[in-house]
Amino acid sequence: MKYQQPNNPLHGKTLENIVTSLVEHFGWEELGERISIRCFQNEPSLKSSLKFLRKTPWAREMVEQLYLSIQQDQP
Repeated sequence: MKYQQPNNPLHGKTLENIVTSLVEHFGWEELGERISIRCFQNEPSLKSSLKFLRKTPWAREMVEQLYLSIQQDQP
């Protein structure tokens, strides 16, 4: 049986979906300004960003928080 998380706004969202949404919303350049990590600033790609974020909990948390903030701003 799958564990349900009805109060978790990130439930069902993959890291790839989150990063893709942020890139579509901000673009790589602005995303790199908002979250100052090299994988967003120097030759950014989805693959390199996902690899880094999966290994770096503090960076992933920053990305998730930014994603949640843009979701709250949308109607």
